This record gives sequence, C-alpha cells and structure tokens, in this order.
Amino acid sequence: MLDLKFIRENIDLVRDAIKKRNLNLDLNNFIEMDDKRRKVLFELEDLRARKNKANDEITALLKEKKDPKEKIASMKEIAARIDTLEKEVKEYDSIVNRMLLTIPNIPHASIPVGDASVNKIVRSWGEPKKIHNARSHIELAEHLDIIDFTRGTKLAASNFILYKGDGARLERALYNFMLDLHTSKHGYKEIFPPFLVNRASMTGTGQLPKLEEDMYRLKDDDLFLIPTAEVPVTNIFRDEILNEEDLPIYYTAYTACFRREAGSYGKDTRGLIRVHQFDKVEMVKFVTPDSSYDELEKLVQNAETVLQLLGLPYRVVMLSSGDISFAASKCYDLEAYAPGIDKWLEVSSCSNFESFQARRANIKFRRKTQDAKRTTTEYVHTLNGSGVALPRTMVAILENYQQPDGTVVIPEVLRPYFNGKDRITR
Repeated sequence: MLDLKFIRENIDLVRDAIKKRNLNLDLNNFIEMDDKRRKVLFELEDLRARKNKANDEITALLKEKKDPKEKIASMKEIAARIDTLEKEVKEYDSIVNRMLLTIPNIPHASIPVGDASVNKIVRSWGEPKKIHNARSHIELAEHLDIIDFTRGTKLAASNFILYKGDGARLERALYNFMLDLHTSKHGYKEIFPPFLVNRASMTGTGQLPKLEEDMYRLKDDDLFLIPTAEVPVTNIFRDEILNEEDLPIYYTAYTACFRREAGSYGKDTRGLIRVHQFDKVEMVKFVTPDSSYDELEKLVQNAETVLQLLGLPYRVVMLSSGDISFAASKCYDLEAYAPGIDKWLEVSSCSNFESFQARRANIKFRRKTQDAKRTTTEYVHTLNGSGVALPRTMVAILENYQQPDGTVVIPEVLRPYFNGKDRITR
C-alpha cells in the first residue's frame, strides 16, 4: 500500500505508474473522496477544539458560581454535530482505505516500460539441450509410471496431480535439497507455517482484494488456502516493530500452494505446467530500505544456485512495468529450459516490494539516530522469491535428463535423497 500523503504529494508520479502498468484506475475519484474526508475531518477537529474550550469555560463559570446553562446548551449542539461528523469520517476513512488497497506499487525506474514483450533477458546459464525425438514430461511420466494425471483428477479435479513411486520421491528430494541448501549455505532460517491464513494475512501481502477470485477460500471460517508461503511467512511480523540490529532477517519455507488460476482455462492445461496445487520452497527477506536492492540481487543469486546445482539451463528475465505483480516494484523471473516441449518455463519470481507490503501489514523497525538515546520507526522493506517452484522444475529435470531408452538420470545433487540411485526406470 502506498502512503496517502505520498499519493497526494506525488499524484503525477502515481498516475504515471498506473499508466506504465497498463491499468485502468481512476485516481480522480480517489482524490475526490479523500478531499471530502479531509473537509469533514477539518470541521470535526475544529468542533472538538471548540468543545474543549467550552468545557474549560463551563468549569470556570462553575468555580465562579455563575449559571453555565447557556454554555451547556451550546455545547450540546456541538456534541451532536461531532457525533454526526465522527460517523461521516469513519465512513470516508473506510472508503478511502478500501480504495488505497487497489492502488498498485510504483515500478522501479530501472525496469523496462511496456508489456511482457519488452521484458529484458539479463543473463543466461547453460546451453539449451537439443534432444533428438525428445519426449515431453507427460510422456516420460506416464512411461515411467511416476505421475498419474488421470487419477489425480479423479481424486480432486482437473489439474491436481498424483505423484507415485520415484515421482513422489523426486518431489520430496527436490524440496529437501532446496531447504538444505538455503539453510546451510545461504543463511536462511527454516519456517514451517500454516497452509491456511486469515483475510488480514492475505490483505497484508497484497493478494486481497485484487486476486480473491484466484484463491481457494473456506467460506465457513473465512480462511484461505495459501497461494504461496510468502503470505504466512511475511505476516509473521504483522503489527510488530523489529529492531534494526536484527535485520536483515532471512526465512525459507516449504509449503504446498493452492491457486484456482481463474481465467486461465485452456492455457497449458495438460501436465505440470499449470496446476491448482503445487509444492514450492520460498525465500522471504525483511531488510532496511537502504539495502533492499542489493538484497534483491542476492535473492536472485540464491535461486540461481538451485538451478545451477540441478544442471538446468536457465535465463534471468527482468519484468517490465506492465508484467510485474501489483505489489512489486521490481521483479526478476528465472526461466528453465524444457527441451521436450521446447519452452522456457518460469520456475522462480524474485521481487522487491519496498515498503508496500510492510505498510499494509504494519511491519516496522526501530532505527537508531545519532543521538543514541533516540530511535525512529520506519517500515521495513520486504522481498521474496521462489527457491524454487517444483512443478515446472520437475518438467525441466525430466525433459533435460531423459535418455533414449526412456529412463531419466537423477541430477547428482539429488542422489543422496535416493540412497545413491542414479536414474529413474519403469
């Protein structure tokens, strides 16, 4: 969420940001509502001052044993008007706050302006493999009997997946490998959060109200199945004030993730490309504002290390102003190459939200001043990135490591999780 004062003082900047995101959002209505709120609030504060003055005058009259009836009568009129204005201010506050939640973050000046067609490839690693008569991950999974797409649908609905045997073991090996890497080499503390969160948590990280139709909701409890571990992990410090000396804080978490993918029907509906439940290892950072962009680059490197150790060719893509998420200021996607379907697949998004999420979730830190006895409070900057998401990583592994006989070689870093086994066979 952007600061209301910031919006009013930088209205042209905010309008330009909305334009760069290719959004249809009318700020005029928002400013009009806030003007009305401010007008009512000004009158309310004036009347409160008059009421306080009248109270003092009544007290003085009583001390002087003079009749305060006339003053009391005028104060009753003021009190009645105050009650009316307090209700109006509360209504306007509610309207303005709801509208604030619909205004996106400001895109960072360094990112390309435009839609997804102007996304910028920053760097790449590894050479995309050219495999003669390459099989898709669907063909490989069915041949090896490690994923049952049909029975996954029978158990739940379309785009839910049933892993079997070495498929289930490969899934488990992947997220254990990633957690071990991030905790032992990259300095993250492991978290295992709830898979259900409340509305406040979803609002804090920016999924609500904008993306509610994409979420699975338990109506009786108003709880949501998490779309990513970013939601519960970022909200760990909601409504708290951290100490500057405790920053940065790095957390990593494995969770299942649940997304309805509303509006995506017909897009990559077969296989593992677009599913409603998937596993992911997430990295979340809480940092000071002056360090957040350096921390973003480190975050991307942490995700890259996963793909390098897995031996998967990938590229790093800086997203354009029209392609970044609602809450992000800057985002890099990591795309792994899958030769069986000849596509680059997004397996990680690494974003800096600056203070946008922290303001919504009310996460601050105490910063020391030159006067050692005084501190100031500021909003932290939050970042997160997939480290990495498993379905498309699974696709890339199956398709890059496939052999002519239909077997799949297990990446070397995963073999300890298979008791040294080096390939998946039927």
